[in-house]
Amino acid sequence: MSCHRSAQHLAVLIAVALAGAAGAALAEDASGRQVYVEHCASCHGANLEGQPNWKQRLPTGRLPAPPHDATGHTWHHSDRQLFRIVKEGPAAMMSGYETDMPGFGAVLDDAEIAAVLDYIKSTWPERQRDVQAAKSASDPLQP
Repeated sequence: MSCHRSAQHLAVLIAVALAGAAGAALAEDASGRQVYVEHCASCHGANLEGQPNWKQRLPTGRLPAPPHDATGHTWHHSDRQLFRIVKEGPAAMMSGYETDMPGFGAVLDDAEIAAVLDYIKSTWPERQRDVQAAKSASDPLQP
């Protein structure tokens, strides 16, 4: 095979591999979006917008569900913290914190939790993704 044909062959293989990786990423986002729609959107909003006046306490003393888009504070937390909040509930992270959000560990497996978090993160602008990635790097998710 000539050098030119080898380079073309390599280019095709790389393109196929990249397309496969992109397809896998889209499939992950789709599965994460589906988990979000089924388990999170009823409180956090179909468009990750959260409940109205999410910073003001309800008559119960609890806070409404915050947005998970760039206007909220989700991106202020590391992957480890976010994973634990979803799996165990916010009260597991903040002793004595009263919330309407349950832990989803009995409902979602670890892969589903990771997929929904990946979906949420995929919607953020680059700045928020960069800040959150830096927080995650300094607070790694333990297997």
